[in-house]
Amino acid sequence: MRVAELARETGVRPDTVRYYERTGLLAPPPRTASGYRQYPADAAERIRFIQGCQRLGLRLKEIAELLAVRDTGVCPCEPAETLLHRHIAELDAEIRRLSGLRAELVRMVGALPGGECPDIAPGVWCPPEGGDRDG
Repeated sequence: MRVAELARETGVRPDTVRYYERTGLLAPPPRTASGYRQYPADAAERIRFIQGCQRLGLRLKEIAELLAVRDTGVCPCEPAETLLHRHIAELDAEIRRLSGLRAELVRMVGALPGGECPDIAPGVWCPPEGGDRDG
């Protein structure tokens, strides 16, 4: 199938198909006599695999590593498990970071004075609660 057909079947743009080819995620297909790419049927399954990995947050380099293992005929489950455990740890760290950021924002909102906003001095975010309004 040609680029546009493969793109339509997999729900990606033709430029994405060509990009995957340029980066080595998709093998360069044979070309017709007129120069059109002629992708094999299994290219669609490969693109779906790539897209699924991207939805999980894997980077293209990591996807390429999994595909390289898979292309040898060896089950990629062990490298995938290691990779996914690493991503789980990264997500856990990011969740902790975001939770800390959220807590800090909640503290900042709680420290804002209620009612009318007092006059502020240049360079000061907000005077402390009960602070002098006249500077």
